[in-house]
Amino acid sequence: MTHPRVHLVEWLRDAHAMEQHSEQMLRGQAKRLERYPKLAQALQRHLEQTLAQKELLEQCLQRMDASPSALKDLAGRLGAGAQALATMAVEDEPVKATMACLAFEQMEVATYTVLFAAAHQAGDIQCQRMFDRLLQEEQAMAGWLRDSLPGLVQAYLARDAAADRSVTTQSMAPGAAQPPQAPPGPAAKDVPFDGPRPR
Repeated sequence: MTHPRVHLVEWLRDAHAMEQHSEQMLRGQAKRLERYPKLAQALQRHLEQTLAQKELLEQCLQRMDASPSALKDLAGRLGAGAQALATMAVEDEPVKATMACLAFEQMEVATYTVLFAAAHQAGDIQCQRMFDRLLQEEQAMAGWLRDSLPGLVQAYLARDAAADRSVTTQSMAPGAAQPPQAPPGPAAKDVPFDGPRPR
């Protein structure tokens, strides 16, 4: 039977890789979503939290005479890059990016819930308290994103509608490029008369 501490170490490494993913994702999205200041600022603050969380995980691993997994950390960074490319390729990036952040926060909540229970089973009270703190931070961020999503959707739709109206107005303005016109038909006198001719 595998000792709970062995599982705890492996799950800690998974969590460290997860925070690597989170760091890469938050850095990119905080920059790309500058047109939504509240969201960008919240992501930047959570990025700072993420960096601190990663250090705490490293300290916990060191106390267990273990270290992060370089392979898992690399996978986390690559996964964040792929996710960023996926959200950049869509027109509604602000909405899709926030949805991705919320989903990722929920995974982090689940991860720290598992680590809390594993630390308790392994008898590591210090790590257990740390996981409880990190769990609360992730729950708070997930709650903020969930509560902010409806307002973000409304702001995005209003901005999108305003952009559409601007394009329509510009196309109707004097001097604006107009669609090509059909060439004029032949003059009336040149039209062949194929019907019966009057007598």
